[in-house]
Amino acid sequence: MEWVKIIHILCVMGWMTSIFAVPRALIYWKREYDRLGEFGPLGDLTVRLYRFSAGLGVIALGTGLWLGWDLDFPAWVWLKLTLVGALAAHYIWTGKLVIAARRGVFRESEMFLRIFNEVSVFGAIAILWVVVVKPF
Repeated sequence: MEWVKIIHILCVMGWMTSIFAVPRALIYWKREYDRLGEFGPLGDLTVRLYRFSAGLGVIALGTGLWLGWDLDFPAWVWLKLTLVGALAAHYIWTGKLVIAARRGVFRESEMFLRIFNEVSVFGAIAILWVVVVKPF
């Protein structure tokens, strides 16, 4: 079972990298698009990072459910899954921003994207707290 934990942690780390990096990359992509007037290298990198991390997120969810099953899904695991669901919703929202940016549509301001980026940090902290403290 330890190998499942290792895979889970590695995939969570990769998924979280994208969750933290893609909203920030959108800020710089928007600047690049304004300067070039077209889809440039930063946009390509952002799309690739988002796509790659989607697979890691799926594996992280699968191994997390496996670990929860092995523990008989105590209450703290359900809380963790709820928080992960919120983070997944954030990730999906980010994907919609990436799709719009690929078409050259950047509706959100830099301030919004910066705040949006930091929200995920609070989600990650909450998940880590639940896993470490196991409040119930």
